[in-house]
Amino acid sequence: MKHRRLFFLNKFIIVSFFSFTVANEIKDNHMPDSYITFAKAKYHLISNGNSSNRYIWLHGDEQTAKMALEYHIKKYSGLAFFIDSETREIPFQSTIIDPNRIFSRTGAYHALRKFKPGWPPGSLKKALDVIDNERDSFLNILMPAESGLLISLHNNFRGYNVYKEKSKSQKISIKASENPRDFIICTNEYDFEKLSSGPYNVVLQNKLPEKDDGSLGWEALRRNVRYLNVETRLGYLSKQKKMLKFIEETLD
Repeated sequence: MKHRRLFFLNKFIIVSFFSFTVANEIKDNHMPDSYITFAKAKYHLISNGNSSNRYIWLHGDEQTAKMALEYHIKKYSGLAFFIDSETREIPFQSTIIDPNRIFSRTGAYHALRKFKPGWPPGSLKKALDVIDNERDSFLNILMPAESGLLISLHNNFRGYNVYKEKSKSQKISIKASENPRDFIICTNEYDFEKLSSGPYNVVLQNKLPEKDDGSLGWEALRRNVRYLNVETRLGYLSKQKKMLKFIEETLD
């Protein structure tokens, strides 16, 4: 499996066809001007070192997460994905969609109908087929090889907090001294046990829910990938940087 993913990564770097595009050749293992596309959204890539860890910033209105990842990828090895957007939703065909709700066909179906309930006959299926055809190529690059980590960074500013994740979680570790809006979601029990011994709120979600919302975390779980979502309040850059550092220094 590792060699297969490395094959796709090398193929991605050298060529620019199928559903992803490379803007420039890689020099010195750094890719500030390279990008791939998925569902019409461009993701800029920055690489540092040879780690199989992957990082992604998905929502353009969560700027603290972007700054935290920009800082982090300069200090730690891995490949970081930055969406080219300033808004939460991205344009797609004749509507807009949440880029973190299209990692399954079911999720994409609801995402496409959220802002455009009525589609002409046959057009919704064609739009879903386009996303399906691009998804695997994108995920073959995004998903880490073997035991690598996939870390997604998010910010909240509408009252979302760790308690809203309790019903979907198999284990929880909530610290009285921590703000409930700053927390880590992980899909690997070993990672949960290691992280829960630290100072931050952590929940384990290693069982698929009945309702598939198309999020990246559930797709990572389906693929048995070690996924973590590092969630903080918008504007709390120092907190998010510390949480990322804690993950890097705690997990192997």
